[in-house]
This record gives sequence, C-alpha cells and structure tokens, in this order.
Amino acid sequence: MDPQKQFLYKYLNNASPTGFEASGQQIWLDYIKPYVDTYFTDNYGTAVGVINPDSKYKFVIEAHADEISWFVNYIKDDGYIYVRRNGGSDHMIAPSMRVNIHTDKGIVPGVFGWPAIHVRKEGKEDSPTLDNIFIDVGARSKKEVEDMGIHVGCVITFRDELIELNDKFYSGRALDNRIGGYMIAQVARKIKESGKELPFGLYIVNAVQEEIGLRGAQMIAHRIKPHAAIITDVCHDTTSPMYNKISSGDQVAGKGPVLTYGASVHKKLLDQIIETAKKKDIPFQRSAASRVTGTDTDAFAYSNEGVPSALISLPLKYMHTTVETASKEDIEQVIQLMYEFLMEFDPEFDFRYIS
Repeated sequence: MDPQKQFLYKYLNNASPTGFEASGQQIWLDYIKPYVDTYFTDNYGTAVGVINPDSKYKFVIEAHADEISWFVNYIKDDGYIYVRRNGGSDHMIAPSMRVNIHTDKGIVPGVFGWPAIHVRKEGKEDSPTLDNIFIDVGARSKKEVEDMGIHVGCVITFRDELIELNDKFYSGRALDNRIGGYMIAQVARKIKESGKELPFGLYIVNAVQEEIGLRGAQMIAHRIKPHAAIITDVCHDTTSPMYNKISSGDQVAGKGPVLTYGASVHKKLLDQIIETAKKKDIPFQRSAASRVTGTDTDAFAYSNEGVPSALISLPLKYMHTTVETASKEDIEQVIQLMYEFLMEFDPEFDFRYIS
C-alpha cells in the first residue's frame, strides 16, 4: 500500500468526533508537515499547513475534520446508557450498531441494543428515537458503568472501518468530511512534488466543529484573514434510492466534482474554477444552494470584510451513516481540480464586481 493510501486508511479509521478531533488532527498534521513550510494550530484544534508564509496574499483551501457522534446523556440504575446527539447523528441507524465510548480510562466497547421483532407490539414497528435507543456495555448497574470510566459527557462513535466496493468506491463512516482533509493534503503534496513556486501564500486548513455550525472555520477565518478561499466538502448523490431530484438536484457519484452556485459562492472565483476544469478536461457537475451552502464556505465568505469563496463538493452516497460511499475517481478529480487551479491563479485578480 502506497503512503497516500496508508494515510487515507489511518486517518479515516481514526475517530475524530466534533469537539474531540485532536487525535485525527495529529495524524493529518504529521502527514502534511513534509509538504509545507510551516504550520500552526489554534486553541480548539484547527490545524493549518502553510506554503510561502511570508507572502502578503493569503489563499485558503479548507476541509473539516470532525465527524458526527453521540454523548452519554443518562445512565440508568440498571446500567443501560441513553444518549444525545453531537452533530447530526441519525437515531434511525443506531439500533444493532457497535460503538466505542471514549473515556479517560480508554475506549469501552458497547452496542446499541434493540428488542427482537418477536416482542415488539403486534402489528407495529417501533421507530428508533432518542427516547428509546440505548447502549449496552455489559453492565448490570450504574456503578458498574461508572467504574468503567463512563460518565455523562463521554463521547461515543460508531465502530466501523473503511472498505472498498468494486474497486471503484470507498465506503465507511466520516467520509464527511475527513475525505476532504485527505484531498487538501494531497493538493499540498502535489504542489511540493511539482517543484513549482506559488506567487502567494497557501493555507491548507483542516478545521474543527463544522458539524455543529461551522465553528472552527469561523475562528480560523478571523485569524488568517485570507484574501480568497476554496472549501471542499461533500454533497448528496441524488441518484441513490429515495431522493427527489426535483428538490435535491442531480448529482452523481462517479461523474466528477460538484460546483455550487449560491449567494456565498463568489461568481468570479467559481467562473475561474470552471474555466480550469474545462481547460484541463476535468469533468464536473453543478448544483444550486438555497440561501446558504451549509458548509464552511459560508463561514469564510462572510468573515472579516468578505472573503471571495467557492465550494468544490464530492458527491457522497448515504451521508451521515456508517457506510458513506464516494467514488475514487471523483476524489482524484477534486484533488486535480484544486491543484490545477492553484497552479494558474493570479493573486492580482480583482474580485470586485463593481469598480
């Protein structure tokens, strides 16, 4: 397995729940250090690699590092554990899933239990809700649970690892959006290996706490004060069953990066990205956002005095599940599109609409 793939598996299989991203950020930072001139982190864990740190012009490429998860919310006297969301976790997929509970004593394994179909109410299929899903760690009392190091506030992640489907797709938890962290790291690698000098400073940003409101991006945007930014995140593959293309658009995993139109997406920057894609024969798709993109693009765009920002998305199947699935070709095309754009970008470009 080559070093890039080794990094991908190590990074994706590591747990980085929102607010507790430190271990994943260390993996990411250790990988990217050889490809940047310097790096720094902030108080909440966002990690930044910098190429040409002395340049006055600052361009950001960004992804977010955190994954959705759960918190221990209540421990019953009989040892069963009830939870609350940390980010957009889906209680519908929880029953029968294995979990890791992260404690000061280490990881404690558990399972989301669920009663057998035989004993549920006749003629009715009970739906999972936050009131009835629970975790079993093999304890018979609250004290036994607490003796394991488990307490209210312990974070919980699903216990699943990255796999490959048909040699064409990666599937696992937290591709949203640690696959973005992988992609921006590969852009930094390609720039380093090209031997070319950029005429601007490039800030490769792996932000925290996106899943609870773009918080890491908000903080780091104010610290860096960039002149422009490209964000990469995931969007929905709408060809999967149960999607409505009329409301959700038409994005397909395997047909290239998705470029979004919206108020926070700067049209001049987007046009330049499209021009690069066409010139380099990189396939792409288009989508439209209503009001906001819901990604860190919004945080960067509306930071400081306004930062021209654009969004390059990776079409993803089954978002916010343990089997998020993305095309290998799309991943490479996102990397190539960002790399080719940066190789051609002129920091003298005037982003003003009116002058």
